[in-house]
Amino acid sequence: MNRGGAETLIMNLYRNMDRSKIQFDFLTCKEGVFDSEIMEMGGQIHRIPYITEVGHVAYLKQLNQFFEENAGYTIVHSHMDKMSGLVLRAAEKANISVRIAHSHNTQSEGGLASKVYKWYVGTNIKSSATHLFACSKAAAQWLFKEQSNETFILKNGIECNKFKFSSNVRNQIREELKLDKNSLIIGHVGRFNHQKNHLFLLEVFSQLTKTIPDAKLLLAGGGILQSNIEEKIKELHLEEKVKILGVREDIHLLLQAFDAFVFPSFHEGLPVTLIEAQGAGLPCIISDVITKEVDMGVGLVQYLPLNDKNEWVKTMLKVTSSSSSRKVSEERLSQKGYNVRKTAEFIQKSYMEMGGTVS
Repeated sequence: MNRGGAETLIMNLYRNMDRSKIQFDFLTCKEGVFDSEIMEMGGQIHRIPYITEVGHVAYLKQLNQFFEENAGYTIVHSHMDKMSGLVLRAAEKANISVRIAHSHNTQSEGGLASKVYKWYVGTNIKSSATHLFACSKAAAQWLFKEQSNETFILKNGIECNKFKFSSNVRNQIREELKLDKNSLIIGHVGRFNHQKNHLFLLEVFSQLTKTIPDAKLLLAGGGILQSNIEEKIKELHLEEKVKILGVREDIHLLLQAFDAFVFPSFHEGLPVTLIEAQGAGLPCIISDVITKEVDMGVGLVQYLPLNDKNEWVKTMLKVTSSSSSRKVSEERLSQKGYNVRKTAEFIQKSYMEMGGTVS
């Protein structure tokens, strides 16, 4: 349970539940930054080794054993995209009555063998899931195919009031990060993996610095490609201009320091970080493969193809030079379905109608 799109949504829902009526427990593989908060809110964290550590057969054995020993759950809500097929099949074997598959993406990661394997285990979803959820229509179509019209779209809502722009917070965060308060700051929040396309972002930023030499790029996140990203920074001689901030728990504050949010992903379901960025009033420059559902219609989102770096630079210069009040109302977020308090009320009601303890 580290900070990521699905994890952030789950925590946003958890924080806004009436936990005297609904309690979340978690089945994960490794320790995460949200673990202490989960336990403080009364949740239990169970762990089994992930499939890449023990292999297919041993992973299935661990899953089956877990659900046999914890058969008291009435609802299992799996956020593992195609891998949910294995989780929900094990839950079905243990006679757990409500089994939710939740799609958060529009493409599998990994090489050909990995994608074939995920396709194979994903075929279990159709027979094992009792309910289908997705963060967007595109994510529903990818994972559930002909069943996509049966899918409930649960939008990746945020705690709107946390993201309201404050110039005082902006200056404070910039001071803490040792940034000039007048420098142009480009920001990105996301895991350091292939999907997020950091190398493209670094190349675009390198071109930007030829026009604005004192511009800075802040990268919040961590992951398996961090060393590749660090090598690219050195190759482009950007050591003094790019800051890697690691996995942060204060993204709502960090966004205040940015002047623009750049997000050139190869694929996405519906990234919660883009909702957060718009909630902070930030101009967002994003790849045109990302669903149009992410645009809240307040004039902050620009879609661009990934085949023209010059166009990305021009757009960054354009949006950061235009004046913006950085104000996006909570009412607007609610109208578009991105107020997590409203989302939590709905999902709590749905869970209670399904009945039982939620895992």
